[in-house]
Amino acid sequence: MNHERRGPKAPKRLVIFLHGYGANAADLIGLADPLTPHMPDTAFVAPDAPEALPGMPGGFQWFPIPWIDGSSEEAAMAGMDRAVDDLNAWLDEIVAAEGVTPAQTVLFGFSQGTMMALHVAPRRDAPFAGLVCFSGRMLKPEDAAEETVSRMPVLLVHGDADEVVPVQSLPEAAEALEGAGFDRVYAHVMKGTGHGIAPDGLQVALAFMRDVFGIE
Repeated sequence: MNHERRGPKAPKRLVIFLHGYGANAADLIGLADPLTPHMPDTAFVAPDAPEALPGMPGGFQWFPIPWIDGSSEEAAMAGMDRAVDDLNAWLDEIVAAEGVTPAQTVLFGFSQGTMMALHVAPRRDAPFAGLVCFSGRMLKPEDAAEETVSRMPVLLVHGDADEVVPVQSLPEAAEALEGAGFDRVYAHVMKGTGHGIAPDGLQVALAFMRDVFGIE
């Protein structure tokens, strides 16, 4: 998967941004600019999702969304299975290439990227340092308890005026994570915010990442 990168050549830690439906790597990599001064020795990487979006130049998807693109549920599930495999393979490559470990890596998702982070990370053998999950939801929450292999701190952030993914998705994800044995699940609701990342949400995410990375 193509990706964009910011930060030092030999980082001590890594933040991986996973963008939302119809966006691309450039959509989130700009968040590195306000975060970098507070996160020394950290590299920021953002991949393009594996599938180009038909009719949307420069837009990518992790998997089809039936109520947006008219695809079938079967196509959506098959696309998700492919995306999970692609993301897992790419995560192995990029973490190794950056010379860090999963324990020195945070996944930072937005919308469909959050769905991927919440689905993929708990099912991997080695836990990440943490997950930052904006404006998404948990796919297959009913399977979380049985399929979780790795547990890590999770921050769930959502706008209370989100018109794309209802804010109710936050407590649903928190409940599923806690039911799967995650003991560090944090939540922040951005007041008056739609489907996006507000400054207060980014501040909470920064504090969370500094904490899980052990940055004094």
